[in-house]
Amino acid sequence: MKNKKILLLGLMLVLMMVLLTACAPGDGTNSVEHPAGFFSGVWHGWIAPITLVISLFNSHINIYEVNNVGFWYNFGYYMAIISGFGGLALSRKSRKSGDHQD
Repeated sequence: MKNKKILLLGLMLVLMMVLLTACAPGDGTNSVEHPAGFFSGVWHGWIAPITLVISLFNSHINIYEVNNVGFWYNFGYYMAIISGFGGLALSRKSRKSGDHQD
């Protein structure tokens, strides 16, 4: 039973990586005539960790789309990176000194 769960999880991870590769920055879908905008920046920020791993094996995939609209792409990218990698930590309540357990 445990082996089936591990196999299923592995297959799901591989499928997710294959699907996300098609939406990765630097894959040739954006150009100077059709640059990436705000929502592309958000998407690219969300998939940045996966894109980093893929870029190690495929030199045609980048973490950041170079053909972008500028500020709005950067804003969306940054917003997604912050919300994905630290935004939740900012919303945690800090414990009071008397609330911890020894």
